[in-house]
Amino acid sequence: MVALVPDLVGSGGRLCPLRPDGQPAGAVEAAPDLAAAVARREAAERPRWVWAATDETYPRLLERAGVRPARCHDVKLVESLLLGMAGRHGSPRSLGAAWARLHDLPEPADAREGGADDQPVLFAADRQHLPQDADPLTALVAVYADQRRRIAASEHPDRVLLLCAAESAGALAAAEMGRDGLPWSAAVHDGLLTDLLGPRPAGGARPALLNDLALRIQQALGRTVNPDSPAQVLPAFARLGIPLHTTRSHELREVDHPAAALLLRYKELSRIHAAHGWAWREAWVRAGRFRAEYVVGGVVSGRWATRGGGALQIPRLLRGAVVADPGYRLVVADAGQLEPRVLAALSGDPGLAKAASAGDLYAALALDAFAGDRPRAKIALLAAMYGQTSGEAGQLLAVMRRRFPAALALVEAAARTGEAGGTVRSRLGRTSPTPSASRFVDTGGDADGAEGAGDFGSSDQRAARSWGRFTRNFVIQASASDWALAMLAALRRRLTAIGPEPRLVFFQHDEVIVHTPAALAPAVEEAVAAAGDEARRLVFGPTPVPFPLETNVVECYADAK
Repeated sequence: MVALVPDLVGSGGRLCPLRPDGQPAGAVEAAPDLAAAVARREAAERPRWVWAATDETYPRLLERAGVRPARCHDVKLVESLLLGMAGRHGSPRSLGAAWARLHDLPEPADAREGGADDQPVLFAADRQHLPQDADPLTALVAVYADQRRRIAASEHPDRVLLLCAAESAGALAAAEMGRDGLPWSAAVHDGLLTDLLGPRPAGGARPALLNDLALRIQQALGRTVNPDSPAQVLPAFARLGIPLHTTRSHELREVDHPAAALLLRYKELSRIHAAHGWAWREAWVRAGRFRAEYVVGGVVSGRWATRGGGALQIPRLLRGAVVADPGYRLVVADAGQLEPRVLAALSGDPGLAKAASAGDLYAALALDAFAGDRPRAKIALLAAMYGQTSGEAGQLLAVMRRRFPAALALVEAAARTGEAGGTVRSRLGRTSPTPSASRFVDTGGDADGAEGAGDFGSSDQRAARSWGRFTRNFVIQASASDWALAMLAALRRRLTAIGPEPRLVFFQHDEVIVHTPAALAPAVEEAVAAAGDEARRLVFGPTPVPFPLETNVVECYADAK
């Protein structure tokens, strides 16, 4: 392991070798050209690099030398994980804040992470949080050593170490994907937008097809309304005898009226225009690449977020714009039915594990417990994972409880923990936050309060049940994130072994895209399969539950589904 601190200005920095416990193992090296020094050590030793924050440090190495370290320890991301395990979600996580906690000093607030129009100055964010007399390298080494102590003291240190390594590897992949970018054809994008919206309007005006839809909505409602304004649309529907609570798509789909169908189409196209239209391309696509800014661990469950750009929500209608370079292919890999498989592996339920081994988990579940009715089997399993109890889902949930008791016991125990205000953990130790204490006021066990048992008792009790639904799914979704990050780290390593050309260019929860020379596509497919199985073994141990990744080798993303 080698700790690394860049100079505040210039291209230099300092390096310090570390022992496994995080203590210094040798003299500090001053490197006038930090990127070159890292490249030399990476080629000779392949150490695990320890630095304050990958998103601040790594882009500089990529830019100056193109060096791609195999491993790192991201102090900021690891600090966030360890704080969560200690019940301190939301506490400042920077190097400066961690250093302050070590010395019982006031914790400085984290710097606001820059967005598309507010880029942070590289390396300055953490440095400014340290006292003026604190040496950044000394602070980094001390905080890292403290993190190693806290990991060793955890209930399952091997799992937590794996989680920290996978989270840090994800940060490396995120920086690389932001630099390499997803291939994006401006010509195809233009054609798709023109087909969907009409020619590009001047001055940011509403496109022609949106104007036409807005006029048709007004005609169907019999009055002038702005389709973007729920305050105008809801009363217009009410005058037609159609009461709506919102203009959300799920409500509109239940309405049998021409205006509802038109408004649904308007909302879909308006969203594309706003989120992935011509202005979006000018902001986010450069040199034929969509360069997203991923936020690793941006969601409490471990899923990623983005700083604008909508990388995690590329509409299916626009996937035709994602086109491989000539002579290249896109290897698109998708882990189907991931969360149900996670539930099977976590719970060890033999019936659910058997269904997961059959390929289509829902179809196998249907044959086993729902008379071959796949849609009902899917509803039942989703109800188990998300805590839905009303209507048909409640009846199907009773079947699940009888036929798959271990799986239901796991999620229901997680729900009870959440209802009581407790925390639950993923397979590797990612910890759920706690709700505010006010949500769990003791009602003295009286479930028949003024609001009545039919309304789930008091507002505090309803809030408790809501939080129970959150923790019920957190165990599954966060463990799915554990697997996905371990898979991403394993795939990144295997792609490096194939050669410099196959590049990860997209990651979204349970899907990855690799841009590769066509001749190497078979090797990439093998790497994807091996990475998925490696992650299964690392995260879940000797489970019989498979985690298959379906791969498609295509020239265009739209052809993968």
